[in-house]
Amino acid sequence: MSYLKGSGVCQWASGLLLLLLAGCSVGESKFLAGNLNGVNHTSAAINYFSVNGYGGRNISPYGYGGGACCVMLPRHWQPGLKFKVEWETDPDPYARLKRKTSGYGPDEEAYAKHKANYQQHSAIVDLPSYETESLCSLKVHFLPCNQIKVTTACMAYGQPGYPIKEPQVMKEPAVCPK
Repeated sequence: MSYLKGSGVCQWASGLLLLLLAGCSVGESKFLAGNLNGVNHTSAAINYFSVNGYGGRNISPYGYGGGACCVMLPRHWQPGLKFKVEWETDPDPYARLKRKTSGYGPDEEAYAKHKANYQQHSAIVDLPSYETESLCSLKVHFLPCNQIKVTTACMAYGQPGYPIKEPQVMKEPAVCPK
């Protein structure tokens, strides 16, 4: 009998604790979550990329992708906000199609040689301005010479009014600017 009385007290105390915790979560958060997407304007594959540690998936040469949830951005944009983009490229993404295989599975030695050519990159990028009401996603554009452009536009790449105008297929110049 005392067990039943005790459980009522525990339920009451648990309910009170939940109300107190709920009261602590009321209010505006400091960050907003948005999708993280990428557009690859190069002939290299993007094996992976991340923005401040939030990961995006791979993107094929001259492709779209990397769709992941979520990247956290400050609720209120301010001038001077920056973030770090890190990515890995495969400069010869179709090499496996060119290799001769025995037909009995992957050639580990050939894969190790191929993987040795992967390149890691990073860049510090300004966070473009955005309005809290219209924040949809952060789109990272990978350009030749390991350059990055970003936008928080709610529309898709290529639509009228999209702020990044570079063509989808861009060739690497003979000499990259410093």
